[in-house]
Amino acid sequence: MDNEKRQGLLSVVLPSYNEEASVPRAAETISGILTGAGIRHELIFVDDGSRDGTWKAIQTQTAQRSQVRGVRFSRNFGKEAAIFAGLAQARGDCTAVMDCDLQHPPEKVVEMYCLWQEGYQVVEGIKVSRGRENPLHTLAAKMFYSAISGAMGIDMSKASDFKLLDRRAVDTLLAMREKNAFFRALSSWIGFSTAQVEFEVQPRLEGESKWSIRSLVRYAITNIAAFSVAPLQLVTLLGAAVFLCSAVLGVWSLWQKVTGRALEGFTTVILLQLLIGSILMVCLGIIGYYIGKIYEELKDRPRYILADQCEGEKEHGQAEKTL
Repeated sequence: MDNEKRQGLLSVVLPSYNEEASVPRAAETISGILTGAGIRHELIFVDDGSRDGTWKAIQTQTAQRSQVRGVRFSRNFGKEAAIFAGLAQARGDCTAVMDCDLQHPPEKVVEMYCLWQEGYQVVEGIKVSRGRENPLHTLAAKMFYSAISGAMGIDMSKASDFKLLDRRAVDTLLAMREKNAFFRALSSWIGFSTAQVEFEVQPRLEGESKWSIRSLVRYAITNIAAFSVAPLQLVTLLGAAVFLCSAVLGVWSLWQKVTGRALEGFTTVILLQLLIGSILMVCLGIIGYYIGKIYEELKDRPRYILADQCEGEKEHGQAEKTL
């Protein structure tokens, strides 16, 4: 690593969905910590089609703080789209991504920035504790990470969206054309020199979590399909298992026929038809899901649509000079 520490602008991307109460606190807390540490920075709030006053709260912060900028989607496109929109808007030499609700501790951003100064290009936030949450939610989250880690071959059990990326790493991610991008996995997949920072998930101070068990399941399925072909391999394994069962049952049935003890009735046949039919339908469903994702990619629609943008006058003036 280069011993000479780098200096540069830090962009902080904050995806926001129905976070009207969290936006002012996040802007004040993060900006205060980074200013106190002497780090030049900008905060980029991405309103992911919120239904409350999140956009007004962002506009208020841009009017009060020159380092705050905001973009708003035309509708809800999801957290992954919001992260990539923030990365696309970032002007910094390095960019941090964190939650707007401050469950990712802002003071850790300073630690990440120091590691970036030492030459690391990707600094990952690693969860050592999930904090206080519903036990059912904890169980669902563990099942999700277990499934996604097994499917992708990457240990995602402690991974998070809380990361800091060098400009080169950001540009590499933005160059990827896939629409169903999984930021948490892709930021690890791209490689580069990587460091880790441990953190404990902080209690939410404002509002409620937007993640339900249903949305977590949908999130898991979407991202497993986006980053792995394991479900398609499962189809092959199911087919092989059914073939072996059929071969064993066929040999047994022939033996029964030869010895004069052929099966009576249709119960076994019906059960086999139900089993094989169910497996076939599951396999077709998995294949159909992947075909649907291919169809979405071929349409080449944008990941998101921006409806509005806002930024402080001073920051805008500075931006004009640097162009």
